[in-house]
Amino acid sequence: MPKFSSIDDLRAAVSDLPAANHEVADQVAGREAQLTKPPGSLGRLEDLTAWLAAWQGQNPPRLEVVEILVFAGNHGVTAQGVSAYPAEVTAQMVANFAAEGAAINQLTREAKANLRVMPLSLDTPTADFTEGPAMAEAEFLEAVSAGYEAVPAAADLLVLGEMGIGNTTAAAALSGALFGGGARFAGTGTGVDDAGLKRKRDVIERALQRHSGAIADPLHAAAALGGRELAAMFGACLAARHNAIPVLIDGFVSTAAVAPLKALRADALDHAHVGHVSAEAGHCLLLRELGMTPLLDLGMRLGEGSGAAVAVLVLRAALACHTGMATFEEAQVSDKQVSDKDA
Repeated sequence: MPKFSSIDDLRAAVSDLPAANHEVADQVAGREAQLTKPPGSLGRLEDLTAWLAAWQGQNPPRLEVVEILVFAGNHGVTAQGVSAYPAEVTAQMVANFAAEGAAINQLTREAKANLRVMPLSLDTPTADFTEGPAMAEAEFLEAVSAGYEAVPAAADLLVLGEMGIGNTTAAAALSGALFGGGARFAGTGTGVDDAGLKRKRDVIERALQRHSGAIADPLHAAAALGGRELAAMFGACLAARHNAIPVLIDGFVSTAAVAPLKALRADALDHAHVGHVSAEAGHCLLLRELGMTPLLDLGMRLGEGSGAAVAVLVLRAALACHTGMATFEEAQVSDKQVSDKDA
């Protein structure tokens, strides 16, 4: 039985979010100030350690159990010619994940993480959202629930990724619904040509017009214009917040998937960082709307959770410095002098 039986039930879960533990974050900041380096010299690495501690609720934070969840779904809108690849590639890539032949398999190994790939009804694509809602309410809630229930409560960090031919179209349409501007979030995705990009933009505009009555509400917009893998990432991000697990979001599709959370509640993504900015055109625009700064900019646009998996290494570097460096007292190194002017 799905965890969420109605949209109202889901909305209530989003409104009931635990806060960060600022006490342990302050403890981390206190240690950072004593380490053998000029204050703030490790930049965002220092902030990331405090962020991990605040959302795990423990000092020092840890990265012993890192879970990478990749959700896969198929989209009926691919019938409109919006992707350079056929829909059957989704299932083929899921098989490649299982055979450990994909980029995410290699990056998971380097990140010392656990990878789980969850295909969601690949034989039954969502409806073509130019003709009707991508998902009925029950389908949407089932996918959200699947994502929510996939998150292990013992995880120290959750990484969200996806696979789904056509899902950059869904992500662009959902972003347009949430933040306006029509098809401005559309990009080339898997590599469509100029004619394909024009079709994609036309499809998004038609979908936004068709669902104009529903998209004022973020949850109804996610059901009408999203996909099962997007809904599952929404559910997983929500579960992580409820279970005190910090989150790394991957690229454009993953960010669009969780954007309705912030549209519903301003602090709903405070437990999440975006691992990287995708080369997909709409990601920068979406991050600007969300007020989120990615950790990396490597020109990646693969999906699969790949950019966020690379960012796990950044978090490990931050934690290693915080826990492994000596303090000035331990190293018997003189701390900075404080002048009368500074005092």
